[in-house]
Amino acid sequence: MKQLKGTSLFVKALKEEGVDKVFGYPGGMVTDIFDELYKEDDIEVILPRHEQALVHEADGYARSTGKVGVCLVTSGPGAANMVTGIATAYYDSVPLVCFSGQVPLNLIGGDAFQEVDIIGITRGICKYGVILKDRKDLGRVIKEAFYIARTGKPGPVVIDLPKNIMVEMGDAEYPKEVNIRGYKPSTGVHIGQLKKAMGLLWKAEKPLLLIGGGVNIARAGEALTKFVEETQIPVVTTIMGKGAIDTTHPYYIGNVGMHGEYAANMAVSECDVLYSIGTRFSDRVTSKISEFAKKAKIVHIDIDSAAISKNIKVDIPIVADAGEALNAMIKYAKCCDTKEWMEILRKWKEEFPLVMRPSKGVCPEAVIEYINRNFERAIVVTDVGQHQMWTTQFLELTKKKQLLTSGGMGTMGYGLPAAIGARIGNPDCPVICITGDGGMQMNIQEMATAVAQELPVIICIMNNSYLGMVRQIQELFYARHYSSVCTRKRKGCDARCGGPSSKCPPYTPDFVKLAEAYDAFGIRVEKEEEIAPAFEAALRNTKAPTILEFLIDQKEMVLPMVQGGKPLTDMIMDY
Repeated sequence: MKQLKGTSLFVKALKEEGVDKVFGYPGGMVTDIFDELYKEDDIEVILPRHEQALVHEADGYARSTGKVGVCLVTSGPGAANMVTGIATAYYDSVPLVCFSGQVPLNLIGGDAFQEVDIIGITRGICKYGVILKDRKDLGRVIKEAFYIARTGKPGPVVIDLPKNIMVEMGDAEYPKEVNIRGYKPSTGVHIGQLKKAMGLLWKAEKPLLLIGGGVNIARAGEALTKFVEETQIPVVTTIMGKGAIDTTHPYYIGNVGMHGEYAANMAVSECDVLYSIGTRFSDRVTSKISEFAKKAKIVHIDIDSAAISKNIKVDIPIVADAGEALNAMIKYAKCCDTKEWMEILRKWKEEFPLVMRPSKGVCPEAVIEYINRNFERAIVVTDVGQHQMWTTQFLELTKKKQLLTSGGMGTMGYGLPAAIGARIGNPDCPVICITGDGGMQMNIQEMATAVAQELPVIICIMNNSYLGMVRQIQELFYARHYSSVCTRKRKGCDARCGGPSSKCPPYTPDFVKLAEAYDAFGIRVEKEEEIAPAFEAALRNTKAPTILEFLIDQKEMVLPMVQGGKPLTDMIMDY
């Protein structure tokens, strides 16, 4: 029987799974694996500058391509640095296989150098995790890892690889099939439940579709659009569900939730049947649970049975893949009389439109509107904060545009590395990263990765010199006690500063100079008439990233806003 070293079978397994990109950072316990990858021409290893960013890059690659993202790091700090990225992928159902090196089996438990129990650490934030204890299991474990990551409700899988196992000789065969006892993901639709749910729709006077990220994960936008057009039922989305139907579609009302559109929040509150697909009803969507859609019968379709009636008690539960459910729903679709209901929704949209009031500096809405008008095709990636909410409010999404954002975890530092991963996976598609001055600095070292990979990512920094989302909460609910949110603040500043003034020190760092230090490009934009020339200049830079720093009003707010624990109808509309 043919024998192979563990490292050789590892590379063979990646090729069998169709992997051509590995996001990897070397170290002592994985040097043998990297040596084997060095000999392989069909797999490119992307070297980031930090392991957390490495996982975000694999995440952005996976979300934008639909493929499984692959991570490879060493033991100890290398593995531990993956934790935030793994959690981010877990809460947004992103398929990743994360390999970590480990000290030899005989040293485990002896406090060896760079030994850490990464499987124990990540047990609650990954779909599956296992340490390899026998060379004969290597092929099977890797095969199962890829299968688990991409089937059912997708998610990250963590595989710990002891160094001694990876240099052992063993079976050269890589399994063709997977048979995991106890793991049989169900995607089929229970037709009886589906007919009951559809019956509710036909009787409704104010039906509403609530679409979550599960529809985007299932790549079911086309089926959703067809169903909406045949039934004429209005649609609202969660942040993660945005883009499942074109945002310009006449039956699309807007995002729902904490920073949702007025008409969308009111639609949920006034509908008599809420038909939810692919959302887990997080607190950012529901706000006060006892007031959420209290006039409605609720249908909930989700691939994860544990998500159904977990937060919101529903009337008709259906465990199914969003795509399969929508395709089945189309077979029973018929036109509903929603004219009066749509008139009410359109009136709300006209009376309370999403618009930012004039302010000092560059208006974030103007930046996003430029992207809407001038990028027919693009992947837009956000970091987390006010800029994320403005993007989800104002960005127009079509079949040719995709939005990537950290929804479940709300991970600052996600934007830049995820944009890098998206551009690596989509080399011919423009990628725009919209970030804040705070989030940008959490993984700013990945500018070096973007330069090394010659990636022309356009990075839009909304710089208001604050950790803006927290500052907004402090302004509205904490008597303007701006505690630890000013990113200009220095030791000599007033400890209880009341806000920006002429005495404020200059901002650190200078993002334009920093971009140049990375051998990239940087442009500062202080007036709205400078937006177009800045983007035009960025598009001319085809071999390196460009930072566009937009100086925005330091007091800018994201509105509407529903305070935590309040009903969706209780929206702050102005300040």
